[in-house]
Amino acid sequence: MRGAMRAADTPKGLRQGTVRRVFRFARPHHPKLVVFLLLTVVSAVLAVSTPLLAGRVVDTIVGGQDASVVVWLAVAIAGVAVLDAALGVAERWQSARIGEGLIYDLRRAVFEHVQRMPVAFFTRTRTGALVSRLNSDVMGAQRAFTSTLSGLVTNSIQLVLSLAVMLTLSWQVTAFALVLLPVFVLPARRMGRRMADLQRESSTLNATMTSQMTERFSAPGATLVRLFGRPHAEADEFGARAGRVRDIGIRTAMLTRWFMTSLTLVAALAQALVYGLGGYLAITGALAPGTVVALALLLSRLYTPLTALANVRVDVMTALVSFERVFEVLDLRPMITEKPTARTVPPGGVAVEFADVRFGYPAPSQVSLASLEEVAVLDQRGGEEVLHGITFRAEPGQMIALVGPSGAGKSTIATLIPRLYDVDSGAITLSDVDVRDLRLTALRDTVGVVTQDGHLFHDSIRANLSYARPEATEDDLWAALGQARLETLVRSLPDQLDTVVGERGYRLSGGERQRLTIARLLLAQPRVVILDEATAHLDSESEVAVQEALANALTGRTAIVIAHRLSTIRAADQILVIEDGAVVESGTHDTLLAAGGRYADLYTTQFAPQPTAA
Repeated sequence: MRGAMRAADTPKGLRQGTVRRVFRFARPHHPKLVVFLLLTVVSAVLAVSTPLLAGRVVDTIVGGQDASVVVWLAVAIAGVAVLDAALGVAERWQSARIGEGLIYDLRRAVFEHVQRMPVAFFTRTRTGALVSRLNSDVMGAQRAFTSTLSGLVTNSIQLVLSLAVMLTLSWQVTAFALVLLPVFVLPARRMGRRMADLQRESSTLNATMTSQMTERFSAPGATLVRLFGRPHAEADEFGARAGRVRDIGIRTAMLTRWFMTSLTLVAALAQALVYGLGGYLAITGALAPGTVVALALLLSRLYTPLTALANVRVDVMTALVSFERVFEVLDLRPMITEKPTARTVPPGGVAVEFADVRFGYPAPSQVSLASLEEVAVLDQRGGEEVLHGITFRAEPGQMIALVGPSGAGKSTIATLIPRLYDVDSGAITLSDVDVRDLRLTALRDTVGVVTQDGHLFHDSIRANLSYARPEATEDDLWAALGQARLETLVRSLPDQLDTVVGERGYRLSGGERQRLTIARLLLAQPRVVILDEATAHLDSESEVAVQEALANALTGRTAIVIAHRLSTIRAADQILVIEDGAVVESGTHDTLLAAGGRYADLYTTQFAPQPTAA
């Protein structure tokens, strides 16, 4: 029935090479697979031997033979049962090793691969869809080498052996028993289709409820619900979906019960047919009584594998589709790669240079999948050039400020330095070495970034700080907190460094969160610092504290600072005015003001005295 339920959702075909890739992926587990299959074969043979021994017992009793024969036959049946139990344990152990090993390999491969995907991948992909690949699809792929493979081998061998033995014992009884087979298989397919429809609806509703809970239970989502006064509407909406899932659950339970009752009845009718016809043949002397008993016991070994094998294609296809969905993610090409000849950043102060840099964000087809975005077709926009010939140089220890309207390309420039994206043409160099020629670890150690919404994990202050430098000592952590003007606050907390900051750090104020991200940067000790609107959303008091922390962060380091508040970058060695992805002005604060150009207009707009009401 489960196989029939999945049939409606199973594609008719697979991509070419999927099966070959599956076996290539499972190559490390081949020795364990061979042992597993051998255990499965032996177990299937034992399952057929028990009915034959039981038939011999009946014949021995009816024939009035020596009681010792019955005893030895009983001992043999017990021995088969013990051996079958032992084989079952060994088979399950081997199956678990293979299955869990595959889950580990697949999850690690997908996780490591996703970690190397560009930022554009994460801005487009729904987190829930991606997590599903790591959970449900990996589990589905694992079943290909455990339940599906073992079921196929066991059922095939058991079916062939049972049918061969039954035909040998009595072809007439076997033929009549097979007449009821369609009545046994067809209900499973018909009921399976109805169950599949209910299962699809239930899965869709559960996915929608999960998305609703994920969004509404986050700090920003919960705040929005309360601000607009819609808790009751949200509860009603959620309750309606939950009620439908409840109704589907009840209907599914009843359909399942009717299905099992029907199959049990059909099996009982087949058993009655075997006993009736077999008993008649036994009375007429055409069959031995023990043969009738053996045929009746073998019947269950015939119907069960036949039903399972009727849906084996669906089972195999379902497992392979899970593999294919995992391979879809693994086939996405990481856009940031490291050359075999990659080198480290030269020691000392670091100069940052952009040389005629042109860049356009990658098209969705390069970084995403429609199934991960939960859309029918990927958005076709993207790929247009957004930076046009950016050229500048920051000498070691200098501060370069980027200013301009929102959407001009300032943050895009900042993301290219740590290679969150690669340029389309031109070059970005650190100490005259192209960033594409550097080791990724060296680049991460050299460049530190503080954004306007610095991310913190739902973990302790210690863990969030140590993420930048795992080997840092506790003294190092306190020193970084001191430089970030946060030591006094953290020492006042009951758990101090072990205080959990909450999801995205929402248990701290905006200024405290920002100073904690600055402390993390100071702990990493980068030689190049990028500040992307680090004080944009702070009040005046918090901004003063953060500015003091930033002063420590910038001391002796090359800095690229993005700011809307021009008061924060007056001391910059060079200010670049960015508009429409190009540098339209450059110079110091004083020279740009004197020029009376775009920078002077921005400055006047921010600092012109506001007219007072009459």
